[in-house]
Amino acid sequence: MMIKPLNVLALMSGTSIDAIKYALISTDGVDIYHEYLVGNIPIPEFLRSKIELISGKNINQPDDKVLIETVENDVTNMMCDIIREISSSNAQNIDLIGIEGPTIAHDAKALYTYQLGKGQAIFDEFKIPVVSHFHNADVANGGQGAPLTATYYHALAQHLEKPALFINIGGVSSLTYIGNFGEMIAFDCGPGNAILNHFMKKHAHVAMDYNGQRAALGQVHTKIVNSLMKHEFFEKLPPKALDRNAFKDKEEHFEGLSIEDGAATIVDFIAGSIQKAVQTFLPAKPESAMICGGGALNPTLVRNLKQKLKADGINAFVLHDEIKPNDASAFAFLAARRFYNLPITFPSTTGVSAPMTGGKLYKREEIK
Repeated sequence: MMIKPLNVLALMSGTSIDAIKYALISTDGVDIYHEYLVGNIPIPEFLRSKIELISGKNINQPDDKVLIETVENDVTNMMCDIIREISSSNAQNIDLIGIEGPTIAHDAKALYTYQLGKGQAIFDEFKIPVVSHFHNADVANGGQGAPLTATYYHALAQHLEKPALFINIGGVSSLTYIGNFGEMIAFDCGPGNAILNHFMKKHAHVAMDYNGQRAALGQVHTKIVNSLMKHEFFEKLPPKALDRNAFKDKEEHFEGLSIEDGAATIVDFIAGSIQKAVQTFLPAKPESAMICGGGALNPTLVRNLKQKLKADGINAFVLHDEIKPNDASAFAFLAARRFYNLPITFPSTTGVSAPMTGGKLYKREEIK
């Protein structure tokens, strides 16, 4: 098959279930030629609550399956509404669709990962090839199944000073390191927005700490952070991956704190875990670094993290107006790579046994 640019629409939620992000880009899975459209649609509160209810459940268990499929139908219907709106209001034809729905469970050791969204139903509705379930092949072949976006950051880093570091703060946080010769290292490094959002929902009855306003007013409880940093995950060698609920049993540490102090302490925990990973696991100090993902929109978290990294001599932060990474564009890029059978994961990024493509491709006449 000759590789040529495709107009790829991707919808993405992943480990953060606050919104479905979308992007329409032109890419061949090697280069990114144009970004036509980027945005997000908040997931309604009733649907977020349903997704949280099935968090950790297993589609292979009969008692869980009915409940998961009911919620998955709701997520798929929301995705179809977004695709319908974008396809009717944009001049570009859509050649390929990629979906990365909310992650309800990710446990590579148990060979189980599940993201909501029915690729077959979306293909049946729009008759456009669809790629979904990007993680499964990697997990089945000995990989951690995450993070998946190293090849996307590699494409973005072409003109950055190397080594380059991308810090993605989503529901969990991950690092992607691009070396002087293009070598890639990637791994989940600690908690992200999920633990902060859960605290805010439970104690402040809001979906998140908007603009980091509550955390900015709080005091960090250093003893709590130091205790949390003793978690065994932080000593585990990469490649490694996290479920969004991996630190849920540690949330009791924040009970009794004010909302402001709790938010500030969680922010320091997130930033501290990223700093520790940078200090411990990277082969060389990055010459350029970029903070991305939903956490990049939290000024308090970004300020805390930059202060920690600058103390370690990392000063060259890339601005978002220089390059504009976003999670939905990343999965559009990965969908194109799957369409052309290009690898998306590698031994150095997930621990998979060999470079391999990933994602289930639904298209006319056959399902691969």
